[in-house]
Amino acid sequence: MRDITDILPDGADLTAAIGRGFDALRSALSGLPDAAAYRDPATLTFGNVAAPRKIVCCGLNYTDHARETGGEPPQYPVLFSKFNDALAACGEDVILPSRQRCYDYEAEVVVVVGKRAYNVAEDDADDYIFGYTCGNDLSARDSQFLSNQWLAGKSFPGFAPAGAFITTRDEWNPEDGKRVRCTVNGERRQDGSTADMIFSCRQNLAAASKYFPLDPGDLIFTGTPAGVILGKPKGSRVWLKPGDTVTVEIEGLGALTNRLAGE
Repeated sequence: MRDITDILPDGADLTAAIGRGFDALRSALSGLPDAAAYRDPATLTFGNVAAPRKIVCCGLNYTDHARETGGEPPQYPVLFSKFNDALAACGEDVILPSRQRCYDYEAEVVVVVGKRAYNVAEDDADDYIFGYTCGNDLSARDSQFLSNQWLAGKSFPGFAPAGAFITTRDEWNPEDGKRVRCTVNGERRQDGSTADMIFSCRQNLAAASKYFPLDPGDLIFTGTPAGVILGKPKGSRVWLKPGDTVTVEIEGLGALTNRLAGE
């Protein structure tokens, strides 16, 4: 894993670095000695993978997940959003408010937007992707379904963990059929494949960009495979609780771990 800290201009942030494009970053990193360019993840405290203006999500984007929740696979991407302060870093504790109880995980591939995208054609969408990371679309199901709008159950502070790092688009292809897994306290809960996505990452970006511009560092959560708590029969759902540790692991993108805490 390469650390770009040493090549950022004074005062520059990660979003500015993303906006430079991965070719520019690769060129800059190539001039660094290995000792400066590489970091052992075990020695790091991770920050947020970006500073997004928008966090966009695509719901019901795996066929089995759509059906396990009682719905049919959508004919068009189901778009919703999370607020920026829902973002959480790998290793950060996420607070579960005591006024809710039906907390659920959703392991997801997250697209990191690389340049301003507005009304982008699907065939061109890859050019607007900087890279990919792991995400957990944490959800409070008891408030998510109070109405047809899901926002109330999706945007509690910290409910968009992402990380731990970004893999650039030239090094990882979601259409190769990458495994997407989630464990809770070490127990496997989800084990799917990006090959089962209904709408690809490029389709998600193109669809979102038709309605609002996306900027460098914006994030797109691209949906989750089957295995969420909501998909289990009523009476057998054991919701997330303070003290649980949730890990999202995506083949080729590493792992994202967060501990859940009480108020």
